[in-house]
Amino acid sequence: MRTEILVVDRENPGEEPIMRAARVIRGGGLVAFPTETVYGLGADALSAVAVQKIFRAKGRPADNPLIVHVAAKEEAALVGQLDERSRRLTDLFWPGPLTLVIRAAGAVPKEVTGGLDTVAVRMPAHPVAIALIKSSGVPLAAPSANRSGRPSPTTAGAVLEDLRDRVELILDAGSTAVGVESTVIDVTGEHPVLLRPGGVPLEDLDEAVGPVILPTGGRGKERSPGTRYRHYAPSIPVILVEAGQVRAEGLRLAGWGTPAAYVGMSPPPAGAAASVRFTSVEGYARGLFSALRELERSGAEVILAELPAEEGVGLAVRDRLARAASGTEGPLDHWP
Repeated sequence: MRTEILVVDRENPGEEPIMRAARVIRGGGLVAFPTETVYGLGADALSAVAVQKIFRAKGRPADNPLIVHVAAKEEAALVGQLDERSRRLTDLFWPGPLTLVIRAAGAVPKEVTGGLDTVAVRMPAHPVAIALIKSSGVPLAAPSANRSGRPSPTTAGAVLEDLRDRVELILDAGSTAVGVESTVIDVTGEHPVLLRPGGVPLEDLDEAVGPVILPTGGRGKERSPGTRYRHYAPSIPVILVEAGQVRAEGLRLAGWGTPAAYVGMSPPPAGAAASVRFTSVEGYARGLFSALRELERSGAEVILAELPAEEGVGLAVRDRLARAASGTEGPLDHWP
């Protein structure tokens, strides 16, 4: 297929492009669309055949569940079971970058849930996304619109880079506002469990519903989309450093004669082959994935990535960087 790109206004996307995209969805096809977090690769969440196309386009493992996107809070009841605590969270944080893992309803195919008895659902805070879901008349299953394992796309150009001729249509509304994916919490148990940090800070959730706990072992995270496998990785290795260690690590890399790029909030190390520096943790989150894509093309052999403080959206940035670095193979594997 040939991928078509339609440029739309974020606040007023216009009826014609939205209707064209909705026709693709209703016909069982794929549409990449913007949310406030990253661009999503959408298909009819109630159609197993359509959802299977998402996995093929991304090269995504079939047991990795998907997030279902709805256009109104009450629509979540179509795909899952909401209790009083869930409804409180939707009242406080929807529309917005919070995904709830709840008990699945029978209408959701196993391709969406990864074979689990739970489903992940959220209401995005983006006019284009909401318009597309409403016009399609069905909830949309939508992981990030990138090849599996790659940095998530925050622009239509990044979507095209990974999924050219794998998706029928891309709705281009410019860069996304948050830049990292939604926070995912499991609300099926006695206490809410954080499965993935994201756009809603953990501190806000703690204040809203009491202590949100971390999963013990690997089973908890199986319920969450985007946590089972290596994600967000550029094509060159990523080395993680805490704030204050950037200069020392840069000198070590220079001593080995390895061209290194840098991303973070501190000044880059002397001699960096390329660098992207942010002035706030919110800016870091918003620009992280674009920076990784930019730096992998810089001619550097590695990316030195500074970890922000473990608070607010910084927790999500640390999570994404840790998984971008996890399993990376390259010339630094056996360095002291």
